[in-house]
Amino acid sequence: MAIDWFPLWLSLKGASVSTAIAIAVGLWIAWTLANRGFRGKEVLDAAITLPLVLPPTVLGYYLLVAFGRASPLGKIYEWAVGQPLVFTWQAAVVAALFHATPLLIKSARAAFESVDHSFERAARNLGASELRLFWRVTLPLTRRSILAASALAFARALGDFGITLMIAGNIPGRTQTASIAILNHVESLDYAAAHRLSATLLAICLLLLLSVYSVNRRLRAAIALA
Repeated sequence: MAIDWFPLWLSLKGASVSTAIAIAVGLWIAWTLANRGFRGKEVLDAAITLPLVLPPTVLGYYLLVAFGRASPLGKIYEWAVGQPLVFTWQAAVVAALFHATPLLIKSARAAFESVDHSFERAARNLGASELRLFWRVTLPLTRRSILAASALAFARALGDFGITLMIAGNIPGRTQTASIAILNHVESLDYAAAHRLSATLLAICLLLLLSVYSVNRRLRAAIALA
């Protein structure tokens, strides 16, 4: 029987969108946590860490409550978009986002905290704005770590199961991701289909990690020659 590749395509789509959002939002949060002191910093850090330790079904349940059609957020989303969020592919993106962003923020924060701040002080003394300093000094110094963190976030988003099942559901051809499809194949004793899909996910994640290692190796070689 021919395998249905829609779940894999949906997983790749959701992981790509969620990782892009995670990078845009997560880098700013990570930089703020690494470089700024403010009231409630520990609370924010704990809230970011929470999805890493909570069971995915617990997080998925509270997201379902938060974005359900009867909730304020759910009503605002439905008013703005014209359809509810839950049990759509966009809900799968939200699930992947909450699954991957904390990992990216944690890794990026560690990278920002490891930067030699003398370079940043020198840039400030030369009149660089904070935004220019970030793009021209901080980000280049941490690009290898940020690249690795982004790849790990993508892989984590690609494999989300519990959160996605709770808020996006298991609707074939609409919200069924690769991880959920694998479970369905196993439950129906279609081990061949489960193996093909699992092997494909394994190959994608392995190639992604190897690509990151290759890029980092080339960057180290370029820096050594500079």
